[in-house]
Amino acid sequence: MKTFQYVITDEVGLHARPAGLFVKEASKYTAAITVSCHGKEADAKRILAVMGLGVKKGDDVLIQVDGADEAQAAEALERFCRENL
Repeated sequence: MKTFQYVITDEVGLHARPAGLFVKEASKYTAAITVSCHGKEADAKRILAVMGLGVKKGDDVLIQVDGADEAQAAEALERFCRENL
């Protein structure tokens, strides 16, 4: 299992557009991917679940990746977060 933490820097947090892009990126991989914030956890491949976390600017999210392609998925998602969130 690979994990990483990221602090959201986008002014409006993880709202519809970036959440949709994040889900699209996560869906490219077969590994199970979860996002945790505020004591809640969501499947990173389900947009309503990700948006339901209510992630705002400055929130620290934990992303866990577990599966056959976890290394590639974790690297790609960490890069995505730095560039988009």
